Amino acid sequence: MAEKTLKQDEIDALFEAAHSTEPQAEQVKTQLNVIPYNFSSAGQISTDQLRAISMLNDLFARNLTHNMGAWLRTKLQVNLVSAEQIQFNEFLLRIPEICYVASVRLEPLGVLSVLQLDLGLAPPIVDLLLGGEGKEGPLRELTMIEESILGSVIDIICRELTIAWQPVGLSFVFERRQMQTQVARVISVTEKTLCLSFEIRMQHSSGLLNLAFPAIVSNTILRRLTTEWGRLRRHSNETLNLMKSKAKRIRFGCSLQLPTVRIAARELEHIAPGDVLRLNLSANALSEWRVSGRPLSMGRPMRNGSHRAAHIESLLTTGGGK
Repeated sequence: MAEKTLKQDEIDALFEAAHSTEPQAEQVKTQLNVIPYNFSSAGQISTDQLRAISMLNDLFARNLTHNMGAWLRTKLQVNLVSAEQIQFNEFLLRIPEICYVASVRLEPLGVLSVLQLDLGLAPPIVDLLLGGEGKEGPLRELTMIEESILGSVIDIICRELTIAWQPVGLSFVFERRQMQTQVARVISVTEKTLCLSFEIRMQHSSGLLNLAFPAIVSNTILRRLTTEWGRLRRHSNETLNLMKSKAKRIRFGCSLQLPTVRIAARELEHIAPGDVLRLNLSANALSEWRVSGRPLSMGRPMRNGSHRAAHIESLLTTGGGK
């Protein structure tokens, strides 16, 4: 086979083509493989973790609603407002000038978290416990007696938190009230914390309950929550088959009912035992078979030996229509 010899102008054309395509190829490669990364998003709560957190704290909110309402003998509602990860200095900026701040120890980890309660809730709570109607009062610092009463409220909150957070093995112990100048010493101001916010609504007032957990707690708990949540969602095939077999043996009440008819009031005015009431229905009219009160099919009354039965003529749609 004869070798082909390139001329100088052909060689130059090949080099020019190679140089012109290399940057373009490199640019395409860079666009496909390089993605900007936001370091501030590291360690953010995932969707599964947020769902698990909401589950536990919805349970805490319900329990606190019933138990504190019974303790105060009044109607009270607690709702989860938000769950987020923010730096502790941002949490500090949200604390009102006059409020109740306490340190809560988390066992067995032995670390401290911060609990903040709006002082607008203190006057109605004290008024209720002293036999009043829970009326609002001026926003001011607490007396020694009022602070002791509010300490009992924090004890109830910690007890309900311990019950709700049993799946992650944490117990909450009320340590002491903290002055606002001392709160920054409980958790490092630059540390990323898990912050939970609840609204406490009473008859004449409302306020917020905020909790801040340090990173060592939030990271450990979030991993444990995600593991527990994933385990709860998945069942083995053996468990699923057992659940299906047991579900098939569940009994439901059912009835065979005639279609709805209208009857004049005068026909019911003097009705008595032994009277025959005309329903204005054809003898061939189908009856409606209902299971647990929901229409399932149309059928005809039948007899099967000594038992009553129904001959299914047509199935109804899910919504209950024909």
